[in-house]
Amino acid sequence: MCGISGFIYKGDSNLSLLKRMNDSIAYRGPDDSGEFLADYDENYKIGLAHRRLSIVDLSPLGHQPMFSPDEQVVVVFNGEVYNFKDVRKTLTQKGYTFKSDTDTEVIIQAYLEWGIDFINHMNGMFAIALYDKRTDDFYLIRDRMGVKPLYYYENEKGLIFGSELKPIMVHPDFKKVLDLHALSLFLYHGYITAPHTIFKNTYKLKPGSYLHFNKGVIQHHTYWSVQDKFEQRQIKEQSEKDAVHDLDTVLTASIKDRMISDVPLGAFLSGGIDSSLVVALMQKQSTQPIKTFTIGFDEPAFNEAPYAKEIAAHLGTDHHELYLPIKKAEELIPKIPEYYDEPFADASQLPTMLVSQMAKQKVTVALSGDGGDELYCGYGRYDDVLRLQKFIPYAKIANKIPFFKCFVSMLTKNSKYKQFFELTHNHNVINSAYLNFIHNFPLIKNHTHKFNNAYEDIMQATDNLQEKNMLQDMVTYLPDDILTKVDRASMAYSLESRPPFIDDHRVVEHSFTIPHDMKYKDGNKKYILKKVLENYIPKKMIDRPKMGFGIPIYDWLRDDLQYLIHDYLSVDYIEKQGVFNVKEIQCLTECFFKESGHSTCLKIKKKIFGDKFKLHKDGYVERTIWHLIVFQLWHARYMKEESYS
Repeated sequence: MCGISGFIYKGDSNLSLLKRMNDSIAYRGPDDSGEFLADYDENYKIGLAHRRLSIVDLSPLGHQPMFSPDEQVVVVFNGEVYNFKDVRKTLTQKGYTFKSDTDTEVIIQAYLEWGIDFINHMNGMFAIALYDKRTDDFYLIRDRMGVKPLYYYENEKGLIFGSELKPIMVHPDFKKVLDLHALSLFLYHGYITAPHTIFKNTYKLKPGSYLHFNKGVIQHHTYWSVQDKFEQRQIKEQSEKDAVHDLDTVLTASIKDRMISDVPLGAFLSGGIDSSLVVALMQKQSTQPIKTFTIGFDEPAFNEAPYAKEIAAHLGTDHHELYLPIKKAEELIPKIPEYYDEPFADASQLPTMLVSQMAKQKVTVALSGDGGDELYCGYGRYDDVLRLQKFIPYAKIANKIPFFKCFVSMLTKNSKYKQFFELTHNHNVINSAYLNFIHNFPLIKNHTHKFNNAYEDIMQATDNLQEKNMLQDMVTYLPDDILTKVDRASMAYSLESRPPFIDDHRVVEHSFTIPHDMKYKDGNKKYILKKVLENYIPKKMIDRPKMGFGIPIYDWLRDDLQYLIHDYLSVDYIEKQGVFNVKEIQCLTECFFKESGHSTCLKIKKKIFGDKFKLHKDGYVERTIWHLIVFQLWHARYMKEESYS
């Protein structure tokens, strides 16, 4: 795993600039660096830069940028191609020769043989920039599921790109103009969905796609998509026993490939289904105890370490756990903008950074269980959509009753009651909270929230409501939240994270062939994955509620971190900043500190039931306050007196 950056650009772009861009992400690759600068034609210069974290073939032969034997093709590459030895064998049989044991050299030779179609021969996670001097073709390429990030800025002078936004921001021609639609997406989701970024004219390259530049003309191509593979699936009619055996075989093969490394390797172990299965399959194929890593917190509600320790002991791993006061995660909050250079508010980023820092002391590569929930129906929200679906006929009737919605709005300010009116059909059930947000909460000044319907097509691929939600998560939440979180948290400490559930497209495609009722059976989520795990771990050790990697962020904001709200969401600060509606922010902060959810209806209930009545906080209010604080920290770090749109 590494970092790449560069440009193909008109004007004065020099080697000094390219080096500064490269150095801005030095933590992604502390072992080596390199730059290439040349004239693309009489107008454009092309620059490619690379920071190396040495994983396979640690010798200088792995230095990048790397060139073809005739020096006509040059590549910078971030990631891992796990089947590079098989591809290399095929190419050797065709007469190609190799001087290193790197996957980067295989990429170059594969391109020489198959052209841009070489991508279809690659199995792994990757972000690639490739320049072919012979044809003036330049490509930016991203892996199928979006494990590796790739950003680019586009204007009339050309392209600037990077593994993160930092190298792009170094370029003097980059214009920091807020994209208010992207900000709207962030305020609800806590992340920004591709292709959008927080800046105008700046984009995330979509998973499974590549950008082609030739003589100033830019084209986008999709070479693999979740939707296509799901629609082309052939459901296997087989017994449960055979299905469990097949899945075990597919996952075992994938994990075997991901254990290839010339540096120490281990795994994150939370004690949950996904990470436990990854570790079990690693240990099955290793003659030495696998190094496993867990962070423990003193607060029982947020501590999974005892479960992980029990599973590690059963599997015989070399287990490492570190108990920290939960306040240790709190100390990382000011550092969030440094490593997440686009606003990002999944609070589990904090313990993920802590466990990455711990793992780096022993290993350079760590496997993770990310992706299991999306592929095999693991999230609690997949239960929720079935429950909410039952309200559709009532919501349709309620929307037809004159003034009823206004009456409810007057009776309560809790967002959950307003969300009920959005439950008019299946697609709205999945996005009801988001629709409620854009229809009722005008947070951004002079901006109207718009529903992002870019994912309507993928939800048409199935009639099953849970599968619709899973598919939407695979193309939004998974790459833009989960994978972004782990990439930045691990790279902050120069640690490579490998997610075998999703950086192997064969595993993803196989998951589509499994009948849904083997994933969600009688209310039991991830049923088939649990059955595979029972081959290695007793059922009693894994049969417990899903915890997640949580921290009490909202409690902190009401206590030690209260100053962040007073500093960054005060009337004076908001008015001077000029981005948000002052009254809306005031209302949010007042609700937050008064235990949001107060309403006439709830006060009456409290009088009736007394101490037996529990006042529930409004999740929308708490979540949005945290998202606003993260944005303000980012804004103070990167924007200052920049312009808005």
